[in-house]
Amino acid sequence: MARVLVIGGGIAGLWAAVKATDAGHTVDLVTKAELAEGNTRYAQGGIAAALFPDDSAERHFADTIEAGAGLADPAAVRVLVEEGPDRVRDLIRFGVAFDRGESGLERGLEAAHSRARVLHAGGDATGAAIEHALVATVRRRAVAIDEQTMLVDLVLEGGRVVGARLLGASGTLVERRADAVVLATGGSGYLFRHTTNPAVATGDGVAAAWRAGARVADLEFTQFHPTALAAPGTPLISEAVRGEGAVLRDASGHRFMLDVDPRGELAPRDVVARAVWRRSLEQGGAPVLLDATALGGAELVRRFPGLDAVVRAAGFDWASEPFPVTPAAHYAMGGVATDLDGRTSLPGLYAVGEVARTGVHGANRLASNSLLEAAVFAERAVRAITAWESSSTRDAGAHAHAYAAAGVSARPSDVVRGAPVDRDELRALMWRHVGLERDEAGLAEASARLDAWRAPEPSNRRDAEDRNLLDLARLTVAAARARRTSCGAHYRTDDPDVVAQLPVPLEREAA
Repeated sequence: MARVLVIGGGIAGLWAAVKATDAGHTVDLVTKAELAEGNTRYAQGGIAAALFPDDSAERHFADTIEAGAGLADPAAVRVLVEEGPDRVRDLIRFGVAFDRGESGLERGLEAAHSRARVLHAGGDATGAAIEHALVATVRRRAVAIDEQTMLVDLVLEGGRVVGARLLGASGTLVERRADAVVLATGGSGYLFRHTTNPAVATGDGVAAAWRAGARVADLEFTQFHPTALAAPGTPLISEAVRGEGAVLRDASGHRFMLDVDPRGELAPRDVVARAVWRRSLEQGGAPVLLDATALGGAELVRRFPGLDAVVRAAGFDWASEPFPVTPAAHYAMGGVATDLDGRTSLPGLYAVGEVARTGVHGANRLASNSLLEAAVFAERAVRAITAWESSSTRDAGAHAHAYAAAGVSARPSDVVRGAPVDRDELRALMWRHVGLERDEAGLAEASARLDAWRAPEPSNRRDAEDRNLLDLARLTVAAARARRTSCGAHYRTDDPDVVAQLPVPLEREAA
């Protein structure tokens, strides 16, 4: 059987490691931090699947397509919604204890869903519950695990990916060979000054794949979550809170979302995030308020125990008063372009989870589809690896397949000379010019500044991350400049259709 190198320790990587081991492959799993660290453990809302009698895969399909603002790939969405329920049942078999009530599994309603279909665990600790169960499952398998080990670059021979260069816990660069490499390195939220992502989310997989020549696509589509707590660290306040009835109010106490969209607080995330952003600017930069007082203190503690602790630790009694929230970078819809089986444009390389651009999310991800996508496509990637390994020819040409959307292939000009990249300045620059609202002047300024920096040699973790952040920032700006019209999370204020709708010119937030 094949030797499979899985890079990443979230739901996508853990799922791939478990299923590849069960298929008889030899599996090496490497993860940049501790095995349980990463975005999966911080996922609060839950996992969406059509599991209930009043729901259907067709409804989930329609909601996902609509939320994607016309750019979601119908074939990929069909796979997601039809195979998703079985993957949730697998999670239950792996030991995930989803919350239950008197009538069975509890489910919540989130933005842009036409039905309550979001399963949760521990109230608001779904990601942590999934991570815990999958980590335990991996440890029961014969999987070689290397923690504190970072991807630096991919290794190619004859146009095929045959392994990876890794920076180990000791700080030594090592080369690990494999028949198949599965990227499950997560997203790139740390590109932006304000983010709900942990510091490990520096886009390592996308940057390394692109340097190796893989196609990437849709990098202009970064989802900004509407409700991060306006406090140090901008911790996420789950959309499920609004699903349970919390509302957004401006500084005067007015519930403004109903003026923007008839769905109010449960409009798609890009709509809510921009509305929150603009209302904050209109009131001099003061954050808007999330009012969850109607839920009552007892229900807030029962349904959202983790958030209750976070909000109270920040000094707010959310049971009795509204508290300040702000948008923050949350999820990358784009990434390494794949087919429906996780294959990238490079033979031997697969991508699953947030690092991948499967086409499921289009221009704006439907809430709680991310965990489902990771499980569904990790499962399919392992099946594809097994089918390739079992074939009599193991022909690299069998890897060829079609891609849906245009990708970014041109490399921005490298600058050999120049000042070393400044991580803090880069993140502030991306927030200011490539955030919720963009225009050509700001994007051009960002491009020029990014091209004036040079990346360090990746001799240690921080330098390797800074190289990835710079590469990915350049690519993201290039993609945003290429798409001149607004769509979903990519919102250009110089798009003529947008200009006609804007009420008044607004100043950008200072860096």
